[in-house]
Amino acid sequence: MRCKTLTAVAGALLMLTAGCSTLEKVVYRPDINQGNYLAPADVQKIHTGMTKQQVAYILGTPMMDDPFGNNTWFYVFRQQPSHEDVTQQTLTLTFNEAGVLTNVSNKPKLEDKQS
Repeated sequence: MRCKTLTAVAGALLMLTAGCSTLEKVVYRPDINQGNYLAPADVQKIHTGMTKQQVAYILGTPMMDDPFGNNTWFYVFRQQPSHEDVTQQTLTLTFNEAGVLTNVSNKPKLEDKQS
């Protein structure tokens, strides 16, 4: 009788601990997208010498401005597909005092996935 109880408890414990790892992929988790989604074709249109108005027309308003001035714009896009790791893409645009784009930093680089 004691052996049957011990076997039943061990079996139940095994099923409870093994069930968590197997059910993880079965449970629905929605994709979580946050920030400014930028199409690679739109990013390729941006070049130095453009004004803030021209950049805003192509990309929209930035997610963040430089807190110590308004000469740096940050376009940040974070994506977490259901059961995968988080990826982040950051486009940093720097303007001079006249409001003309002087530097474009794209990390990681947004690549065209269709070609």
